[in-house]
Amino acid sequence: METTLQLTIDCADPQRMVAFWSEALGYVPEPPPAGHSTWRAYWAAMGVPEEELPDGAGDCPESIVDPTGRGPRVWFQQVPEAKVAKNRIHFDLKVGGGRDVPLEVRRRRVDATVEKLVAAGAAVLRVSDEPDAGQYAVQMRDPEGNEFDVV
Repeated sequence: METTLQLTIDCADPQRMVAFWSEALGYVPEPPPAGHSTWRAYWAAMGVPEEELPDGAGDCPESIVDPTGRGPRVWFQQVPEAKVAKNRIHFDLKVGGGRDVPLEVRRRRVDATVEKLVAAGAAVLRVSDEPDAGQYAVQMRDPEGNEFDVV
């Protein structure tokens, strides 16, 4: 039996999260299965009762996939409660190139990504700039407050 990985993120607005995280990860919204115009139509065909689906659920994609097929599927599950505590797990967006890349180059790459993600709805929490340790990272929050790092 093969094990696959899906990341599920609870959220209030799946469409907003699909748009943001598609931009952040270079993923694409996952189209509904062949023969179905929407995910909602697919779920209905599978026998999911209408009363189990919130208004608007599945009318637009609520998951994203890596267009190269390497990364895991990410599903944004609509839930009624808001986020109230710090994440126990988070994304590290590794855009700098690693410690083999000069710190100034990594800093420029990280800052360019941060600028793009702020424009997409993220917020900067703090910058960790430790040149003596060879480290530069930016801690951020997505549009619903989930923490992630750009390194």
